[in-house]
Amino acid sequence: MRAVILAGGKGRRLKPYTAVFPKPLMPLGDRPILEIVVGQLREAGFDDLTFAVGHLAGLIQAYFGDGSRFGVRIEYSLEDEPLGTAGPLSLIRPPTDDFLVMNGDLLTDLDFRQFLAAHRSSGAVATLAVYRKSVDITLGVLDLDAQDRVVGYTEKPTLHYLVSSGIYCFKPAILSRLPRGTRRDLPELVLELIAAGEPVHGHRFGGYWLDIGRPEDYEVALAEVAKGRFE
Repeated sequence: MRAVILAGGKGRRLKPYTAVFPKPLMPLGDRPILEIVVGQLREAGFDDLTFAVGHLAGLIQAYFGDGSRFGVRIEYSLEDEPLGTAGPLSLIRPPTDDFLVMNGDLLTDLDFRQFLAAHRSSGAVATLAVYRKSVDITLGVLDLDAQDRVVGYTEKPTLHYLVSSGIYCFKPAILSRLPRGTRRDLPELVLELIAAGEPVHGHRFGGYWLDIGRPEDYEVALAEVAKGRFE
């Protein structure tokens, strides 16, 4: 099965680490983040991987090579200039079947095989893995009426949102919407599909998910791996 891993970003929120080190190679214990992802995909049956790379691509290529050391086949799609999160898909070897796309800096216990099966059974052109995210507000939240009278006061509430986890399944037909080498982000592509009346499905999962985008997230990831969660 085919998976595309987006590994070309500059990781600006994790500077200064990522000034000289690509974020997917940030170490978690004795392995980089991306090696954990590759292992999970391999165990789920995804053995044909494409790394969409850009920033410090040579370091990623040097570490992973052709993938044989990790029990998978890896090829690389190099962007000469940043193309967003969807644009790199315009450069890959065209898939012949439904395929998975994900960010290369995620820690999750999502069942990738089940996710692909749910996508296929839904008949959707695109399926997003959807996570319920809780956000703590550390202030008192007020409700005002039309005359600015205070009619409600909630102290430090927790808000809940359904968020995109950065993991997608697509039918190959979506590539026709991505002109080669054109910058585009995945949210733009999803909204374009919805506007065109194409079926887009949300697959809810309630397991573990962490986007390692900020230094504090990286510290959490280090602690989780130290507990043996992703051995």
